[in-house]
Amino acid sequence: MLINSIFFINHSGDIFLEKHWRSVVNRSVCDGFFDAQSKANSPDDVPPVIPTGKSYLISIYREKIYLVAACTMEVQPLFVIEFLHRVMDTFTEYFEDCSESAIKDNIIIVYQLLEEMLDNGFPLATELNILTELIKPPTIINKAVSMVTGKEG
Repeated sequence: MLINSIFFINHSGDIFLEKHWRSVVNRSVCDGFFDAQSKANSPDDVPPVIPTGKSYLISIYREKIYLVAACTMEVQPLFVIEFLHRVMDTFTEYFEDCSESAIKDNIIIVYQLLEEMLDNGFPLATELNILTELIKPPTIINKAVSMVTGKEG
């Protein structure tokens, strides 16, 4: 499985976070997703796999957030869907809430987690117990210290 990029899209259709591996995939790749989203009656009606000219867009919808993985080669969609759910589960465990604001408030940890979970586009460490050893979950004290000092700790 090779994921080139993951886009985080809020319920109003704005990309509020993106992470790329190997090379940067232009945001315009999400146009096929936005077309499907506009035709859907509800968020659950958006097709989970959307083939575009150059890539496959594989998405999930949870907590009013779409996670859209862009893959430039053919992959097994269920593996990617499972991985995206694992990302959301991990964020929920780390931040107690997986909302757009929680992701933005913990942006440094989010990027660290994504970097550990995928290595060059391939799943690496997806088990929560391993991730918590590599990246300490935020605590109220850590958040207060980081706000005062401007450093992540």
